[in-house]
Amino acid sequence: MIALRGNNAAREAFQAAVAGGTMHHAWLFAGSQGIGKGSFAREAAVDLLARASGDLGPERTRALVEAGSHPDLRVLERLPKDGKPDGDLARSITIAQVRGLQPLFATTPSLGPRRVIVIDAVDDLERAGANALLKNLEEPPAGTVFLLISHAPGRLLPTIRSRCRLLRFDPLSDADMQAALSDLLPDASQDERESLLRAGAGSPGRALRFAGLELNRIDAALAAIAQHGDRDNVERVKLMRALSLKAAQPRYEAFLDRVPTFIAEQAPYRSGTALRTALDAYDEGRRIAASARGLSLDPGTTVFELAGVVARLAR
Repeated sequence: MIALRGNNAAREAFQAAVAGGTMHHAWLFAGSQGIGKGSFAREAAVDLLARASGDLGPERTRALVEAGSHPDLRVLERLPKDGKPDGDLARSITIAQVRGLQPLFATTPSLGPRRVIVIDAVDDLERAGANALLKNLEEPPAGTVFLLISHAPGRLLPTIRSRCRLLRFDPLSDADMQAALSDLLPDASQDERESLLRAGAGSPGRALRFAGLELNRIDAALAAIAQHGDRDNVERVKLMRALSLKAAQPRYEAFLDRVPTFIAEQAPYRSGTALRTALDAYDEGRRIAASARGLSLDPGTTVFELAGVVARLAR
């Protein structure tokens, strides 16, 4: 099991509520995506169920949870569109999934006095599904604890937020990110982990999206362009050729994500006109990257254009 990193205050507040017997029936774990809210919710579910199961114990409880066969745990998340485990996910958690909880609520918990419902993420609920969930939060079934994960709590129904105890999760510190990446990618080079740390911006989940894509090489090329301006276009052409092939599509997608973030990282070290240039370049980089995805622009042309935006940073 990978150790949870960061957000000690949030985790300790929840554990104190568990130990003190002051458990609220609904919790909202809120924060940016990929920082460990879902992992903590699943660990919390194991702990809550193990405490309530008597002789079953933590190890057997965890085994049942990991096998997806614990009768007192339900996890609602987006399902594959075609029913295949490796298929694309549906756009939302459906009202049918929420309504599917009702037979469970009509009975008492099976292995103890408590059951746990994890919804990851509650932001993904259809509007009708959100309304159906609200009814359960307003009249919670006996012994049921809801753990709701949200990447954008401001978009939730206010009535859902008001019925939950809020726990805020923050982006991880560099030290926690380094530890998390060492746990998750033990075979990665230090150079690659450093690039992933910068790209992750406090989110191990975001960093993992770039794993294995040689992000350190992309960063090195961008740094060279930002420093010298690439007046003869040598670096831009290299990037264009490397990222425009069909086989390079995952690295191209990573490049689109990385360029605006790379530019933003330069801003704290600038002032005056140089800062204004970086801010303008950031806006332009975001616009081009978004257009490239929305309009399916030619990868080679897009890479060359984005690299040109980075070249504006040269002093």
